[in-house]
Amino acid sequence: MATSQPDQWRTPAVNMPPRHLLAPKHWLTWAGIGLFGLLAWLPWQARRGLGKWLGNWIYRRNRKRHTVVLSNLRLCFPTLSDTQHEQMAQAHLQEYASALLDYSVLFFRSRRWLYQRTQIIGREHIDQAIAAGQNVILMLGHSVWLEFAPAAIGEHYRAYGSYKPFHNPVADWLIARSRLQDVEFVVAREEGMMKLVRALEPGRLMFFLPDEDHGSKHSVFAPFFGVPKATLTTPARLAKLGKAVALPVMAFFNPQRGGYEIVIGAALTDYPGKDEEQNATLLNTGLQILIEQHPEQYMWVLKFFRTRPTNETDVY
Repeated sequence: MATSQPDQWRTPAVNMPPRHLLAPKHWLTWAGIGLFGLLAWLPWQARRGLGKWLGNWIYRRNRKRHTVVLSNLRLCFPTLSDTQHEQMAQAHLQEYASALLDYSVLFFRSRRWLYQRTQIIGREHIDQAIAAGQNVILMLGHSVWLEFAPAAIGEHYRAYGSYKPFHNPVADWLIARSRLQDVEFVVAREEGMMKLVRALEPGRLMFFLPDEDHGSKHSVFAPFFGVPKATLTTPARLAKLGKAVALPVMAFFNPQRGGYEIVIGAALTDYPGKDEEQNATLLNTGLQILIEQHPEQYMWVLKFFRTRPTNETDVY
């Protein structure tokens, strides 16, 4: 639906940046991007080795990120020992850094090259919904590899989603150029959810990221790994307005074969219902089941529990 697409994000991005992004004030950014692009042609084992080295450096030197990760892990995995929490934090930051370096392949390698290295697990859940004439919302959780999910799914399906512009205009253009190879269009979050709903139709999938803490205004508290978490009510409203089934999705990296795995869970049962807390619980549970497959690859660097119930103290 062309009416739902902002002009600058309507169709696949052009390969050449706009002239204003080539001004001298952006040359340093372009130089950094050029160096970053070289990583895309390294063997995946070499990139992963660099990622682990960088992750270990972040673990030792970036106390802010280290503290956030540990706080999340202590909340969500209370039965682990301090040593196990530290080991998991280090493993997570290695995955986090490895994913950052692997974004180079999203930006600079061909999609044909990438498709040979991706696998969709649970694709039958999408196909069954489409065959039944149902609209589909893919509830994409924040694994560190999440950007690879639209790339893999975009090979087989029509899709679209929302985006949050980046402050750096060069990075914003580069990321949009990558994303628009995989989806028909993206809509800025500020434009509201009705544009997302109106574009839904059987065979055109909506991506939505439902698991960040956006405060209490549009959220309810629901358990996530047994911890009360401010969970958005927007996903349930989107599913209701769009008459859509909701499928939890998570992207992972498989270090045994050096490839990207996109795991799609079964449609959330009785979702959405009338009770907002129950809807939020169903969503969190669906994501948690997938996260538990590779918990170190979830984006624990985010402050998922920043908003706390009344009378509970800040955990960060």
